[in-house]
Amino acid sequence: MTPQEVAEACRDAMWQGDHASQWLGMAVVAVGPGTATVTMTVRAEMVNGHGVAHGGLVATLADSAFAFACNAYNEVTVAAGFDVNLLAAARLGDVLTALAVEVHKGGRSGVYDVVVSNQRGERVAAFRGRSRTMKGTPLVPGVPMGPPPGAA
Repeated sequence: MTPQEVAEACRDAMWQGDHASQWLGMAVVAVGPGTATVTMTVRAEMVNGHGVAHGGLVATLADSAFAFACNAYNEVTVAAGFDVNLLAAARLGDVLTALAVEVHKGGRSGVYDVVVSNQRGERVAAFRGRSRTMKGTPLVPGVPMGPPPGAA
């Protein structure tokens, strides 16, 4: 399998059990080795008392993109922590896109940056996630594990 095929198999396996992302109406529109793009439309039940999208839900979108990006190598990987900065308000009807990109992956640790933007290309949030890989624990049995040689 190519690294792209591995990433897609991991996306498919994770998506089946990701009821939170599905419930929030997210869609994984792209995935690759160490990267993922996830979208979500801000619905009425996502808006807080100030009339803007709840910051926790914007962070959840970024966290979902982070999860798909860091699990693209077919080794179960979890969040060790993250920081998020809310840069602008997201409003009812906005289509948010979270683009996660691997910054570093070495040993069991990884660092990923996620930018959340609205449909006008305006940045809504900046997120940095830290991951921890369970070495030797496949997400999808029978699929190759780990980054391709020379990728880390």
